[in-house]
Amino acid sequence: MDEKVTAVLDAYHERIRAEDQLMREAPQKGGFEGLRDQVLLSVGPDTGKLINILARSLKAPHILELGTSYGYSGIWLAEAARATGGRVTTMELQDYKAAYARGMAEKAGLAGSIDFKVGDAVQMINELPFKLDFVLVDLWKDLYVPCLEAFYPKLNPGAIIVADNMLRPGGEEVQRYGRAVRAKPGITSVLLPVGSGLEVSRFEPS
Repeated sequence: MDEKVTAVLDAYHERIRAEDQLMREAPQKGGFEGLRDQVLLSVGPDTGKLINILARSLKAPHILELGTSYGYSGIWLAEAARATGGRVTTMELQDYKAAYARGMAEKAGLAGSIDFKVGDAVQMINELPFKLDFVLVDLWKDLYVPCLEAFYPKLNPGAIIVADNMLRPGGEEVQRYGRAVRAKPGITSVLLPVGSGLEVSRFEPS
């Protein structure tokens, strides 16, 4: 990776370390709920590296990121898109998060490889005019299955899907996603203990 990308990732990692400390103190300061929209809640560097490797294995992929947040995973995906001639479309409900992520992408020199969309994810997925080669699912967990139902018909053969937080925090909603994605025709899927737990799936229609 070039120096601009590395510098931006280093800045994110500094913020992650500071926010990890903040989250450890959260129970003494009123809990997590008041903080969840202010912190990165990022996939972390191990998952970042893995999604970068997987996306780089594809030729000129259309990459969809569900849950821009503050843009950390988008940097890993956009770097892979630039390297392969692909493009990232990232979706976020909160405009201030998308604005922050856009600024970081510009600092990394990756703004030309990523499109930012703000609004309802399911509606925006349905409006996409192209098929998908890679999907990162990392938004609020009650949206995992509705988003799956929206993007599944748009998958190209060989498409890869990565869903985060399958082990931590886990819960019934991500378990429902795990069952739903494995029930889809043409899907092969495995749960990996990387980061917070990843369900990695590949679509190969018969």
